[in-house]
Amino acid sequence: MTRSALAFTLLALAAVGFADDPKPADPPKKNPFIDPSPDDRPRNPFGFFKKKKKPDAPAAEGKEPTAEQVAFFEKKIRPVLVDKCYSCHSAETEKGPKGGLALDTRAGTRDGGSTGPAVVPGNVKKSLLVQAMKGEGGMKVMPPKDKLSADAIADFETWVEMGAPDPRAGKGGKKPDAIDIAKGREHWAFQPPKQVAPPAVKDAKWPASTVDQFLLAKLEAKGLTPAADADRRTLLRRVTFDLTGLPPTPADVEAFLLDKSDNAFEKVVDKLLASPAFGERWGRHWLDVARYAESSGKERNVVYPHAWRYRDYVVKSFTDDKPIDRFLKEQLAGDLLPAKSDAQKAEQTIATGFLAVGPKSHNEQNSRQFALDLADEQIDAFSQAMLGLTVACARCHDHKFDPVPTTDYYALAGIFLSTETRFGTPGGLLVRQSAPLIDLPAGADVPAGTPLGKKELAALKDRLADLKKDLADVQKANPVRAVAVLSQISALERQVKSYEDDGTPKKQAMGAADKMFAKDSPVHIRGELTKLGDVVPRGFVRVVGTAPAPAIKSGSGRKELADWVASKDNPLTARVYVNRVWGHLFGRGLVASPDNFGTTGRKPTHPELLDHLAVWFADNGWSTKALVKGLVLTRAYRMSSQYHAGNAAIDPDNEFLWRMSKRRLDAEAIRDAMLAVSGILDPTPAVGSPVQKFEGLVQAVERFGGMDRLTAGSHRSVYLPVIRDHIPEALELFDFAEPSLVTGARDDTSVPSQALYLLNSPEVLKLADATADRLLAKSTSVTERIDAGFRLAYGRPPTQREADAADRFLTRFTQAQAKAGVKGKDGQKTAWSAFAQALFAAAEFRYVD
Repeated sequence: MTRSALAFTLLALAAVGFADDPKPADPPKKNPFIDPSPDDRPRNPFGFFKKKKKPDAPAAEGKEPTAEQVAFFEKKIRPVLVDKCYSCHSAETEKGPKGGLALDTRAGTRDGGSTGPAVVPGNVKKSLLVQAMKGEGGMKVMPPKDKLSADAIADFETWVEMGAPDPRAGKGGKKPDAIDIAKGREHWAFQPPKQVAPPAVKDAKWPASTVDQFLLAKLEAKGLTPAADADRRTLLRRVTFDLTGLPPTPADVEAFLLDKSDNAFEKVVDKLLASPAFGERWGRHWLDVARYAESSGKERNVVYPHAWRYRDYVVKSFTDDKPIDRFLKEQLAGDLLPAKSDAQKAEQTIATGFLAVGPKSHNEQNSRQFALDLADEQIDAFSQAMLGLTVACARCHDHKFDPVPTTDYYALAGIFLSTETRFGTPGGLLVRQSAPLIDLPAGADVPAGTPLGKKELAALKDRLADLKKDLADVQKANPVRAVAVLSQISALERQVKSYEDDGTPKKQAMGAADKMFAKDSPVHIRGELTKLGDVVPRGFVRVVGTAPAPAIKSGSGRKELADWVASKDNPLTARVYVNRVWGHLFGRGLVASPDNFGTTGRKPTHPELLDHLAVWFADNGWSTKALVKGLVLTRAYRMSSQYHAGNAAIDPDNEFLWRMSKRRLDAEAIRDAMLAVSGILDPTPAVGSPVQKFEGLVQAVERFGGMDRLTAGSHRSVYLPVIRDHIPEALELFDFAEPSLVTGARDDTSVPSQALYLLNSPEVLKLADATADRLLAKSTSVTERIDAGFRLAYGRPPTQREADAADRFLTRFTQAQAKAGVKGKDGQKTAWSAFAQALFAAAEFRYVD
């Protein structure tokens, strides 16, 4: 049977059912090959949900935009409208809006002017505003004297595709009232966390911790009943994936089932926390927040060969359980902190890669504009990642929703404009904005990364010499071609200089350092480069915290900023972090908008519990492992996902946690689980990154085999290269975090393309083959092989019905192979490979209860 026929066979299996659900199913009963969630979302014949548009689903007419949509509008859309459009198309213009088109309100933008609606939500082609910006459809280019950049137009297209979410209402164009900082501090997130006594509950036997008391009190007040405890197999699989991103081995399962001691589960948790896999799993969570990638993205996608050092720093920090206050300080100002050794100095320097790995427009001609845009990206990343605030919305105007004036934005901008960001890209006419790298201390014992063989290094030098030799002739014959040659020379020179003569990479890193002369920044009116207002002293976001902020007396101010962020007096930092940890363990945060604690974000479902955890966390060493352990030992975490119609009628989204929500594994866990089941997972950390061998534009990667070559291997998925706009298929299809955005919570979609990947991907087929080899080597008994397959994939033995169905499938498959001329060992292996692939394709493999 061909692989194509195999795909159809597996689809048929998914349709008719192959496995039993060993636990009581949520009504109505569903095939476990199909998404097992009990909600009422519409399904296609294969049971997959429609995938959301990125960066967010289109906003329904009349429905309030989400916090993420508002942030996109405020950062990308409103500033352009204010700066480029309002002078002619505003209700406040002296003669009224030209052509009857007022773009300063949502209604005016939707209704349009004399030629029709300016914006048709969800339809770019019918949106006249976008057509005018591009000069298409017979329309004059708008604005006429200052055409928008390709990036700005692309932002408007994205906005329209999102459904044109627009929080504006009424008449526009008027200057907003001055922001009242004192009144702004009345918002719950800007109030200092308060420790309150756990509430009394009616069922005093149920709570196993103070966390449970807070939860149960809310459940009882809402008339909800907590679900029963999960069975031991389910609990072990859940906690193993949550803490390590890997499935438990059959031996792990049996050992836990046999351990009848009172602290059996706690011992499992301690073992998982001590595993290096914990650092890889939880380090990846932070990399989502840190918008980690190994290239710049945007119009000139430039490779960052040394970004991997920051990745490894993050993984090691979580493995070592580095206190989070220290972790945050090092990423903002590690180069300015005292160090006892070269090793510590190197580690802290690498930590500042947080400021360097973000997306950048290297093609920007104006270096001052590039610096402003870079500082803006850093403000956006740091404020969302560490404070849960969208401070960057105040670049062009006072924040429209949160009490953050433009002056506070430029107080922060002065700090980052006084910082030199060293991202290490070669210069050239195609890459106008370049920067050096940081040389790490010679005594630091840091990995060198991926070496170059002597032949490879010699080939680079020969290529460089040939290009330099031919440059003069190329310049005479073809000046346009000479531009490309000069860029290649620049990239090759940087690449050659980054290696020692023996091919060992030099010890360098991306990061940050203070400039020789720090200075305050003026306000840039409407965010424009040349329209300057008053100079603002370097400082912080005033609404955050009532305690006096540290004064910036010298240097950039990053050290003082780091101290302010990581202070126990900061009302946001601990809250934001514990909320993210909660979300990773329970499926959603106590605040459902983990990157937005502002007024447009979601209110906490359990504010007292959030404060309780934040205070405890800061008072007890800022330890991630201690926090995780405390949460997974709660009775709430150990609940089953059993459906209850009465509870669902009151709380259909399980906001108040009356059961454990079923969750789909993230992209890395799915791939790593297949590697683990197949027996070819390499648990050792990868050294360096394959991207390290490249300099210049991402096209260089494509010329040397492309992403397929770079993603081959059996290391964990956290070590796969992350190149912006070229995310590996195994990650992108399963909702990998967009690496240009701060992502505290990933999307969770289920779409046909995911199933097709599991059926047809060469990588999945390879892993299925390896699993077949493992099962064939394990036993000569078909029954024992089937049993082993289920235990490896699901952590449980098959039911009798499942075992019988698998036996029939293998028999029929082998017979079909024989008819096609495939007999003996080859036919047997193909049959078992199909069986393994069926295990991978089942919903039970992709979900945890």
